[in-house]
Amino acid sequence: MLSAIVHIFFILLFVYLAINVFYLLALSIAGRLIKRTPYTRRPDKKRFAVLIPSYREDEVIINTVKQAIAHDYPESAFDVYVAAHQLRADTMDKLRQLKAFVFEVDFETGSKARSLNYLLNRIDGEKYDAALILDGDNIMAPGCMEKINAAFQNGYRAVQCHRTAKNKNTAVALLDALSEEINNHLFRKGARALGLSASLIGSGMAFDLRKLKETYNKPGILGNPACDREVDFEMMKAGIVVEYLENADTLDEKVSSGAVFQNQRTRWLESQWIHLGLFLSGKERVAHKTKDYWNKLFLTLVPPRIIFLAVFCFIFFLLLIGALLKNNFTGISYACWALLFIAYMLCLFIAVPPYFYTRRTAMAILHLPRIIFLFIRAALRAKPARKEFVHTPKTFVGEEDSHKTS
Repeated sequence: MLSAIVHIFFILLFVYLAINVFYLLALSIAGRLIKRTPYTRRPDKKRFAVLIPSYREDEVIINTVKQAIAHDYPESAFDVYVAAHQLRADTMDKLRQLKAFVFEVDFETGSKARSLNYLLNRIDGEKYDAALILDGDNIMAPGCMEKINAAFQNGYRAVQCHRTAKNKNTAVALLDALSEEINNHLFRKGARALGLSASLIGSGMAFDLRKLKETYNKPGILGNPACDREVDFEMMKAGIVVEYLENADTLDEKVSSGAVFQNQRTRWLESQWIHLGLFLSGKERVAHKTKDYWNKLFLTLVPPRIIFLAVFCFIFFLLLIGALLKNNFTGISYACWALLFIAYMLCLFIAVPPYFYTRRTAMAILHLPRIIFLFIRAALRAKPARKEFVHTPKTFVGEEDSHKTS
């Protein structure tokens, strides 16, 4: 009896993993094989409000604002707005000397949503067509806004840029950078290749200003630490397709230490639970369930890659013990488990950019057991009901090396 129950458990686990793996493999292959034509530069320009919420980011915010102001887009067609929360007095003095609109904000419970809501309700909605959201450490690569403009001129109302690593200075940062590029390939490039809406990341993204303001004035969003996921949900509800611009780079600082990695993943896991709650809540009823609705719902149910790796390691350990005892505890043949693992690794192999295939990346992969341990700790710390924003400190202001590893 117990053996039958164990077999049923592993059969259900196998089916669940197989559905996820072959879904990810389809996205990975589509992202590699289906080519999309880049947008051409347009002479007519949309007007952008560049919004930068910053919380205790004194080390990086000055450089970010300077770079944003100096971006190669017509000066008359964009302005930079900063919501400065708990920055030092000397940082505020330097910010006020720049050609940006700086608002010092003070919330009892700080959050990115509150900062963006504050900015959106203080800018002239008639002056701009779109809002571009950057984090306090983000740097737009040359031509980024021109490419966003071209997408908006082609009718899109929401755009996600290619967010890529500013730094790969530690093994943790390199693995974080690798993870984000896999996500870019699967959930943005692959999704768009199949005609699906791209998933939002949280920064390096632009929206129709009026729609974004409406979203951030929605009741409840200010207390949601996963506000980026709620914006993604609201765009889907409104039938707005999120375009992905692979050639519009936004540099983003990757976490460099295990402690920061754990905090960040705690926040991400909480965000995923909150996002799933939006689909299950009766208050967020979606009248027309499109292909994007079902795709985004499915995505919230896909486990993080680290969980996949941990589960496969556990399964292989059981299979090894079973082989020694001549008893396959799982009831699934070794060949089926091997095929599933190969399909998963093929998915990742296709999704990884070629410039990551280096000796340094191979050495960084040796840190995966520690990363898995930290992720498990993050999962145990996750509190979906948390209201405060889990801050990820940013300090890297060195040379950007986003397109290569050494």
